Amino acid sequence: MVYPHVALAVGSTLIPIIAGIVALALGIVFGFFGGIQYRKKIGEAEIGSAELEAAKIKEEGAKAAETLKKEALLEAKEEIVRQNREFEKEVKDRRAEISRLEHRCATREEALDKKIDSLEAKEQQLDKKLKDNDKVRQDLEQLKQERVTQLEKIAGYTAEQAKNEIISEIEEEAKHDAAEKILEIERQLKEDADDKAKNIISLAISRLASDHVSEATVSVVPLPNDDMKGRIIGREGRNIRTVETLTGVDLIIDDTPEAITLSSFDPVRREVARLSLEKLIADGRIHPTRIEEMVEKSKKEVETSIKQAGERATFETGIHGIHGDLVKLLGRLRYRTSYGQNVLDHSIEVSLLSGMLAEELGVDSTLAKRAGLLHDIGKALTHETEGSHVHIGVDVAKKYKEHRDVVHAIEAHHGDVEPKTVIALIVKAADAISAARPGARRENLENYIKRLQKLEEIANSFPGIDNSFAIQAGREIRILVKPDEVSDRDMINIARDIVKKIEAELKYPGQIKVHVVRESRVVDYAK
Repeated sequence: MVYPHVALAVGSTLIPIIAGIVALALGIVFGFFGGIQYRKKIGEAEIGSAELEAAKIKEEGAKAAETLKKEALLEAKEEIVRQNREFEKEVKDRRAEISRLEHRCATREEALDKKIDSLEAKEQQLDKKLKDNDKVRQDLEQLKQERVTQLEKIAGYTAEQAKNEIISEIEEEAKHDAAEKILEIERQLKEDADDKAKNIISLAISRLASDHVSEATVSVVPLPNDDMKGRIIGREGRNIRTVETLTGVDLIIDDTPEAITLSSFDPVRREVARLSLEKLIADGRIHPTRIEEMVEKSKKEVETSIKQAGERATFETGIHGIHGDLVKLLGRLRYRTSYGQNVLDHSIEVSLLSGMLAEELGVDSTLAKRAGLLHDIGKALTHETEGSHVHIGVDVAKKYKEHRDVVHAIEAHHGDVEPKTVIALIVKAADAISAARPGARRENLENYIKRLQKLEEIANSFPGIDNSFAIQAGREIRILVKPDEVSDRDMINIARDIVKKIEAELKYPGQIKVHVVRESRVVDYAK
């Protein structure tokens, strides 16, 4: 509830306030618009002033631009005049230079013309001289031909014959010089090579101690008495037939006292027969059943002996890892001989020599010993398989996966192929050393005589040979040449050709010395 006297008091208070507010608002509005009008007048006044200033500046700028334009035109005219002067000067200088060059060219052209005229004159002179020279050359050629004809008449030789004579003399001189050069080169090489080779070989041989003559396979069985021959033959020959059937060996019972000869191509069979006969003779009971027992027992003993011999060879040489079948084949070499030399002992010797030579040369000694031990392995099968022991040995080595250097050494140790490795050369040298040392091998008399005869036949087959003599048990051939047909320079070529033919056609242990002798003798008589 509003009281009347309160409302009246409030209204009387608010009216003056509201009136003041309204009056203030009106004052602000009129002031705002008045300010706007004032600023408008001021702005118009400033614009008018600015327009006057701009017109003044524009007028001054036009005047300055006109002045600058006149100055620029003046400078441009002056620059054009100056450049015209410079251009005219340059043109004048260029014309003077061209004139000078034209004068110089004209002078040189005149000089060239003079030189050309001079050269043409000289050319004409040269042509004339060449024609004169051709005529002189023709005259000289004709004169030369006449002189040659006269010389041919005087000398009795044509030009071609004289040419051939000169060529022949030159060839003879060249052969002589070549022979002397070959001798000199060989002498120089041998001085070092022989000393070194002898040193190495002597060291190897001195370190190897072996028997000079090896034991040969026995093929004769001694008997206690001649009555034993009849017991071995048996009633109607049944005992001897049994032995021959079981062993594959022929028993030769002849007039030789107290001995039976065994004949077989297989040395192992021959050994079985020998052992069987010795056991039967010692036992005294000789009949087919007993013979069969003894043969079987001997076969086992020989197989055991073969294996032990192969193992002994590998033990002595220090070679391990050889296939068991190869060891047995090595053992079978115990019953093979070559020129009286036991092949197994020879193989052991070659193995040891190869190892020593390899050590001296700085090569794998173990591989060299292995190749030396197996180099003749093919001889254990030569009676069973066709082919040389070299080819058989190569096939056997390949079959049991031997090292390729070992296979090549086997293949090359007799010169069937050219040695391509140091190991092959070492084995070949060791084989020659073992076979050639005194007492190592022996030949039968027939082969020995044939070899000496063949040696002399080879020497006598060459022209100019007067006579030849095989001496030193076939280790040297002494050749006498005809002094009228063979000169000193020809002796070198003859010796070399004979050596090559001996190497190609003969097989021999060691080496053969070829000694060529040329001598002139004068015989006269005092009366």
